[in-house]
Amino acid sequence: MSLQIDAVLSQIRSMQSQIHGVGAPQNEAAKIGSATNAAQAPEGSFANVLKKGLDQVNSVQQKADGLATQFEQGVPGIELPQVMLELQKASVSFRALTEVRNKFVNAYQEIMNMPI
Repeated sequence: MSLQIDAVLSQIRSMQSQIHGVGAPQNEAAKIGSATNAAQAPEGSFANVLKKGLDQVNSVQQKADGLATQFEQGVPGIELPQVMLELQKASVSFRALTEVRNKFVNAYQEIMNMPI
């Protein structure tokens, strides 16, 4: 369990470093998306960080679904181990996202239960 938490923390740290300008967007679509996000929320805001995390999980799941569909259609060059690896990546990223959500819910409940 501790290993999974460390992996999630390292992902959060990498997202923070990207927000603070250490990492740059990798493609033109990411630049456009970050420009619209910047108009909606401040660059380092919690909402912006959360949206980036959700977008990353979504893109991993879409990539896995696309490869699975191509494999089912018999597209040359798409092999079963490749599809299974991408599906496992999508599964792990979704489970990590679920754990982060659970941690946020627990933190929110603790804050709400604090005496004033």
